[in-house]
Amino acid sequence: METKSLILFMPSIEGGGVEKNLIIISNYFAKKIKNIKLISAENRLQNFFNKKIDFVSPSRKFSKNKIIKYFICLFLLFKEYKKNRNILIFSFQANIYAIILAKILNIKIITRSNSSPSGWSKNPFKRALFRFFLPMANEIIVNSNDFKKQMDKQFNLKTKLILNPLDQKKIKKLKNEKIKDNFFFKKKVFKILNVARLTNQKDHLTLLKAFTIINKKIKSKLLIIGSGKNKAIIEQYIHENNLRHSAKLIPFQKNPYKYMNASNLFVLTSKFEGLPNVLLEALSLKKFVISTNCLTGPSEILLRGKAGYLFKIGDHKQLAKKILTHYTNRRKNKLMTNYGYLSLSRYDYKKNCEKYLNLILNYLKYER
Repeated sequence: METKSLILFMPSIEGGGVEKNLIIISNYFAKKIKNIKLISAENRLQNFFNKKIDFVSPSRKFSKNKIIKYFICLFLLFKEYKKNRNILIFSFQANIYAIILAKILNIKIITRSNSSPSGWSKNPFKRALFRFFLPMANEIIVNSNDFKKQMDKQFNLKTKLILNPLDQKKIKKLKNEKIKDNFFFKKKVFKILNVARLTNQKDHLTLLKAFTIINKKIKSKLLIIGSGKNKAIIEQYIHENNLRHSAKLIPFQKNPYKYMNASNLFVLTSKFEGLPNVLLEALSLKKFVISTNCLTGPSEILLRGKAGYLFKIGDHKQLAKKILTHYTNRRKNKLMTNYGYLSLSRYDYKKNCEKYLNLILNYLKYER
């Protein structure tokens, strides 16, 4: 049988959880599949990928507008199709755009959905668009049980569940790397960490408002790690509320695990998710977690509140209370953290990467 080549489609690489999964999964593929190309409008994280993966990017930088990036990458995808028509597309982003082109060109396509429809399907036109085009994909992968139930019901689909692969060996290897910044290392200070893209979805203002309350009651530090369009808004809040000495924002880090290891608490304030990797990573380092009870993922990861605290989306007062409750119950809460840590076997790196690989190989061997 003639073997297809695999094209990974990810127009915008910003350094978030989706990108992390893309890197983990594609690097695993590179050990097993010979011909892999990644189409993206950006190559700034190229060093994170296996050298066997061929980056296909525009020769110069274009607008930061995502839609423009999508169309540039669709053009690049079409060019690859003209070179070799025997391809399989695995789309991590801009799935509807990729599905439409795949159907026009009669190419098999597998898509991976990344976040709950509750965050992007409120527009009736957009919802109808997704309901019409999503079923045209050959496979749709989702990464949590709650996510699967929601997608299948709302869009009349039969999605495939593959949990996020968690590379605990890599995390534990990197956790002891030295941190040069002394901000996060003062003794007798309660250290809170957040790692997320600086977007409305991640709702950093709720975190900062909660921190403003608890910072007046306990000696604490807040470190936010991330990059994105809301950087100025976050920095302005820190400045206007006199938090410069206790709250700090630093850009995307190649190794966030050393900061996780140094923290006392990990907080996620997202309005919606799919299955947030950062919660798995925090639990793998036995850190206590407080998260919004958003759709989907956090409640599933935290075993419906048995492995960490959940709070209402956007409720900074409730979050502040949860943080203070954990602060006074740290020893007792170690039992909850250990319970969550022991549940991480379901996200086993090799087991879930193999599920991705087997699905891809099944289509690569398909002969048109």
